[in-house]
Amino acid sequence: MADLIRWDPFAGLSNLHSQIDDMFNGMHGFTNWPETGANSLAMDVYKENDKELVAEIHAPGFSKEDININVNNGILEIKGEKHEREKSKAKARNYMLRESHSSFYRSIMLPKNVNGDKVKARYVDGVLKITMPLTALPNPKHIAIEQS
Repeated sequence: MADLIRWDPFAGLSNLHSQIDDMFNGMHGFTNWPETGANSLAMDVYKENDKELVAEIHAPGFSKEDININVNNGILEIKGEKHEREKSKAKARNYMLRESHSSFYRSIMLPKNVNGDKVKARYVDGVLKITMPLTALPNPKHIAIEQS
């Protein structure tokens, strides 16, 4: 008698997780999802009020000279890189493990109503606060339908 083949409705799901991961990894760079990983610090973006958008990054150990902020074509870019300060040989350390960030990069696509020319930044106690003023969006233009 011939062997019966059993249908398993879940057979195709065993690799689903890795297929979804591959799909999203292939999309990296085509979305404005935040970067995460070893070279990024956590960033909070929120509306302070109806007049400004705020981005905050906790970047302890960096100085304001280590941080570079640009607004270009509607994208906010924040780069930080610690430069080794000159240390005397007496204070030199022999690290066995060092996990402090030496650089970071974050970028976000800004809404169209952010005025990129008036962006301001402050760095106090290890927190970088970038304030971006919002302009009023233009009202939609009503189009009348003509008689034919």
